Amino acid sequence: MLVLLPPSEGKAASGRGAPLKPESLSLPGLTPARETVLGELVELCAGDEEKAREVLGLSEGLRGEVAKNAELRTAGARPAGEIYTGVLYDALDLASLDTAARKRAARSLLVFSGLWGAVRVTDRIPSYRCSMGVKLPALGALGAYWRAPMAEVLPDAAGDGLVLDLRSAAYATAWKPKGEVAGRTATVRVLHAPTRKVVSHFNKATKGRIVRSLLTSGSAPAGPAELVEALRDLGYEVEAEAPAKAGKPWALDVLVAEVH
Repeated sequence: MLVLLPPSEGKAASGRGAPLKPESLSLPGLTPARETVLGELVELCAGDEEKAREVLGLSEGLRGEVAKNAELRTAGARPAGEIYTGVLYDALDLASLDTAARKRAARSLLVFSGLWGAVRVTDRIPSYRCSMGVKLPALGALGAYWRAPMAEVLPDAAGDGLVLDLRSAAYATAWKPKGEVAGRTATVRVLHAPTRKVVSHFNKATKGRIVRSLLTSGSAPAGPAELVEALRDLGYEVEAEAPAKAGKPWALDVLVAEVH
């Protein structure tokens, strides 16, 4: 099982660990593209601060993120699972998983990133600010930039099992599963059961809980149909239908009675 996650906008501090080693990150096929984006981002942020803030879409209160990006090559690095914070990651709570669940997380979780393309939660990275929606002056929109490198690398990373796609729309632009991989991919919406309306903030929390439930239970669904049954066994109310055409992803609706 491969679980595709969005990153978080807010991130923990880099700390005092050893600096980033791009060649040590998972999915080495992405290394050249990562080096290009990293170089462009560092150059941008080491230059005109106002221009960098505008390009990155940062408010006045986040001005310090520009200086942080300028020092990415020398900043301390920590496991990505410690860097990413926010609602989804609070609900997932990787730090409290037992040893077996942590090993499953290391194998199955893949976090998408405007800067790195995608990383495992065990990959050591510095704290940064660069969303997938950013348009770097020399590269353009990062979502479009990452499509070709991702298309080369991600099908192999997906293996022959289930792909659980929990990314937000901005990060889904970087890679769209196709063909046989798409046929074993499941996307998830979280709906408020009484109203059938999509929830926003609580969408992230529910997705974090779903991933945690799968990791702690040791469940290993082989495909979307098995995922539906596994989630129901774990106590989730799930509605799903197989796609009308082969080679299309499944769309699952997880219903929550209380929005919390």
